[in-house]
Amino acid sequence: MSIKISGGTKEDGIVIGNAYDKYGSGNPMVKWIMGGFESALSELVTQASPTAIHEIGCGEGYWVLRWASQGMVARGCDFSKQVIEIARENAVERGVSASLFEARSIYDLESDRDGADLVVCCEVIEHLADPDAGLQALQRVVGRHLIVSVPREPLWSALNLARGKYIAEWGNTPGHIQHWSKSSFIRMVSKYFEVVDVKSPLPWTMLLCRPRG
Repeated sequence: MSIKISGGTKEDGIVIGNAYDKYGSGNPMVKWIMGGFESALSELVTQASPTAIHEIGCGEGYWVLRWASQGMVARGCDFSKQVIEIARENAVERGVSASLFEARSIYDLESDRDGADLVVCCEVIEHLADPDAGLQALQRVVGRHLIVSVPREPLWSALNLARGKYIAEWGNTPGHIQHWSKSSFIRMVSKYFEVVDVKSPLPWTMLLCRPRG
């Protein structure tokens, strides 16, 4: 499924959405890498067996629209008003209600308004100035399960360098201000949630969690 993307646009100095259409790419390596991500995420969503999904940091809406096309109850939010407008355009293009998408920061999540059986927060935490506050905000809205993922370091940066990207930044993708190995990310998330399953699609760490207690 190809969608309109932000193309590396910045809002308040922060890169929003996707710089390129990684889901619709024809590059064999990108297709293989994204296939691994999609497979892992789909497996964890199936395992969670949700009644409703709220994706935090939904970007241009790829996953919300995909879940909606599969008959799931899904919605999304993102801090960027610009990227939410793109998500709404993508929704209308597919005959889906634009109201599925709202502009909201992870730090502003509220239990009554934003709670869901399954909360998905992929490729978000590495962008946060205060990841602990982000995870605490997720605690307010997770019903039964949380799926969260981040790039696995230093592998992510090494792969960027290997393809000649972000050399001056030592392979660090613009906007990534937090960096975790697989074990360090599990340790951090475990302070706030019980980790019940771990996936390692190259080059990410992806966790299925549930609230403690």
